[in-house]
Amino acid sequence: MFVISKLFWNAVQPLSLVFLLGVLSLGLLWLRWLRPAVAALSLSLLILFLTLYTTLGSVLLQTLEARFPRPERDPADIACMIVLGGAFETEVTTARGGIDLNQAADRFVEALRLAIRFPEAKILVSGGDGSLSGAYEGDAAASTRYFEAFGIAPGRLIAETTSRNTDENAKNSRELLASSGLQPCLLITSAFHMPRAIGLFRKAGVEVMPWPVDYRTAGNVTFALDFTQPSLNAQQMSTAAREWVGLAAYWALGRIDGILPAP
Repeated sequence: MFVISKLFWNAVQPLSLVFLLGVLSLGLLWLRWLRPAVAALSLSLLILFLTLYTTLGSVLLQTLEARFPRPERDPADIACMIVLGGAFETEVTTARGGIDLNQAADRFVEALRLAIRFPEAKILVSGGDGSLSGAYEGDAAASTRYFEAFGIAPGRLIAETTSRNTDENAKNSRELLASSGLQPCLLITSAFHMPRAIGLFRKAGVEVMPWPVDYRTAGNVTFALDFTQPSLNAQQMSTAAREWVGLAAYWALGRIDGILPAP
C-alpha cells in the first residue's frame, strides 16, 4: 500500500497531470481523434494556469490551516510532545551528516522551544525513511543530533524510526506511548497537515492536543490571479493537492472518520 500511494501521488500531482494530459492529447491527435485531443489539451492548460497563475493552492492550504487554530498560550505543563517527521533533508543528512532542515523546520524549532521551557517533557519524534528506495535515515534518526546539539538530554528523546507515512506515525507512536504511559501529548506538525494527522491519531486511539506550526499562508488569502510568483504558486498547489488527496484517500479507506476532521 505504501508503494502504491507513492506512485499514485507521483501521477496525480498537478504538474504530473499536466504532463500526462499533454501526452494523452498527442496520442489522441496521432489517432486523429481531434475532439478528445482538444479536450485533454484544454484540461491540461487549465490545470497549468490554475497552478501557476492563481492563488488557488494558497486558498486550499489556508482552509486546512484554519481547521485547528494555533493555541493562544502555552499549556501549564507538558508531559510529552509528538513531533512528526518531514522536516529534515534526509538525503543530504544521510550523505553528509549534520542537521539540514527544509521548509517544515518549524516543527523542530517549536519542539526545541517547548523542550527548553518544559525540561521534564519527553519528546517522541516519529519518522522513518519515507522514500521509495529506503536508502536514507529518517527524521527520528537525524533529530537525535539536532536535539543533542542544543543540550537536550538523550534520555528525554524517544525515536520512532520505522514509520513511512502519517498512518504509520499514529500506529507506531501509539505502541511507544502505551509502553511509556505518557498520554496525553502535544502533537506538533505543520498546520496544513494537522487535520489528517489528528484524524489518524484519533482513529488509532491516541489522545493528543493539536499544536500546529509551519504556516504557509497569512490567513487572509482570497482566490485571485497572480502572475508575480508562479513557482511559489506551483509549490503551494502541490502541497495543498497532496494533503487534500491524502485526506480523501484515508477517508475512503476508513482510516479517518471524516474527510476533514474537526477540532
